[in-house]
Amino acid sequence: LPAGGASLRLCSTRVAQEGVNKPVIDRIIRVDHAGEYGANRIYAGQMAVLGRSSVGPVIQQMWNQEKDHLKKFNELMVAYRVRPTVLLPFWNVAGFVLGAGSALLGRKGAMACTVAVEESISEHYNNQIRTLIEEDPEKYKELLQVIKQFRDEEQEHHDIGLEHDAEATPAYSVLKTAIQLGCKAAIFLSERI
Repeated sequence: LPAGGASLRLCSTRVAQEGVNKPVIDRIIRVDHAGEYGANRIYAGQMAVLGRSSVGPVIQQMWNQEKDHLKKFNELMVAYRVRPTVLLPFWNVAGFVLGAGSALLGRKGAMACTVAVEESISEHYNNQIRTLIEEDPEKYKELLQVIKQFRDEEQEHHDIGLEHDAEATPAYSVLKTAIQLGCKAAIFLSERI
C-alpha cells in the first residue's frame, strides 16, 4: 500500500476502453506483467539458495513487494483486457535460473543481480511514464500512479542491493552488463510476443 494506506486498486473488473490508446496500453501492461512475473521468479530462485542465510529476510521483503506488483498487473490485465506474453513459461524458468545462479555466487552475487535488474526496470518504468504523460496524463492518471509507485519501489530494491555490497561481486560490471542486456531483450520480446 502507498503511504497513507490508500489503495491502488484501479477498478474491480473492466476499464472503459473509449479514448484509450489500446496498442500502447496493451504493450505497457503486457510487458510490465511479464517483468513482475520474471522478478518474482528471480527472487524465488534467490530464496531457494539464500533463504536461510542472513540476507534471506532482505530478499523476502523485496520479493513480497514484487508479489504485490504482480498481483496488481494481473488485475490490470483483466481490467484492460490484455493478453499475457506467450513467453511466460520461458520467463518462469529463466527468472528462477537467474535468481538461483546469482545467489550461488553468494550474497553479493544475488545483490548484483538485484541492482542490474532493478536499474533496468526503473529506467523502463520511467520510459513508460514519459509515454503515458505524452499520451494524456489525465486519461492515464491511475495507471501512472501505479507505475510511479512501482518504479519507486524498484529503485529502493536497487539501493538495497548497493547497500548489501553488490558492487563488491567479482566481475561486477561484466555480470551487470550481461543481466541488463538480458533485461532489454526480455522487455523487447515481451512487449511484442
